[in-house]
Amino acid sequence: MLLGVVGPVLILFHANFKLGALNSNVAFFAMLIVAISGVIGRYIYGKIHMGLHGGRARVKELLVEAETMRTELGQEMQAASFVSRELATFSKGLDKRVPRTALGSLRTGAIIAARTRRLRVNVTAEARRLIRAEAKRARWSWSERRRREKRVEEVVRRYAAAVRKAAELTFFERLFSLWHVLHLPLFFLMLLAGLVHVWAVHHY
Repeated sequence: MLLGVVGPVLILFHANFKLGALNSNVAFFAMLIVAISGVIGRYIYGKIHMGLHGGRARVKELLVEAETMRTELGQEMQAASFVSRELATFSKGLDKRVPRTALGSLRTGAIIAARTRRLRVNVTAEARRLIRAEAKRARWSWSERRRREKRVEEVVRRYAAAVRKAAELTFFERLFSLWHVLHLPLFFLMLLAGLVHVWAVHHY
């Protein structure tokens, strides 16, 4: 990463910030394209990895975390049965949306994000209604009722965030694979242009 940034800067000084012969221009612009492509690739890399040396954040891991949250919620209160059922149904619907291209992942991700926001609003509102009805029957205090409402809101919020992250990761993983297909030929083109440039300078 360091050489990929410092190298082009040194080449700019080497060229005295001017264009030269055809072979040197080809090598120069090939280097710039590869450098820009590298910056883009690093951005995509950062989207699908937790730090440079961290493990890859997989979609299944995020959905397993959401499943754990549903289990915890279901064991706590009566209104949770509704929330658990709605989230489980939503998760099953996600399995049918498996895009095969980066563009398909982007479109699917946008759809999932919109559906997730709607899910969060609707489920939270209905869960509040159920909790308030239960609070009235059980004569909970305001603080007790509010504590349970916050618990539901937190679980649904975390679940929605996990699903959105999963959709985002699917898109960026496919985009990263496409980036590799483009970046590698550009890299070899830069090497070839650089070798031709060095040969031409010493030959002539």
